[in-house]
Amino acid sequence: MILITKHLIPKGFVGITLFPFILLKKKDLKDDKVLVNHEKIHLKQQAELLLIFFYIFYSLEWILKFLSHKNAYLAYKNLSFEREAYQNENNFNYIKNRKFWAFIKYF
Repeated sequence: MILITKHLIPKGFVGITLFPFILLKKKDLKDDKVLVNHEKIHLKQQAELLLIFFYIFYSLEWILKFLSHKNAYLAYKNLSFEREAYQNENNFNYIKNRKFWAFIKYF
């Protein structure tokens, strides 16, 4: 389910996924198939990790990447979950063919 809310999206981002919702900053972003596909990959990741473990792993990995890169944006871009989503956001069949816990190969 896609919801539009400019108040819950962090500065510098246009969308986030909070299972089972995709939150977008503006209504016209619903038509951005690449963005929506990127967020759907996150929905799959969150479901596989039973939501709570997704946020635990995401947070721990971000902290480790931040300590390594000393830059919040670089830490974010190098997260395994984000690397999987960014590298496959243009492949609209990816979710159908995606293997269970596919994000692991992006560590």
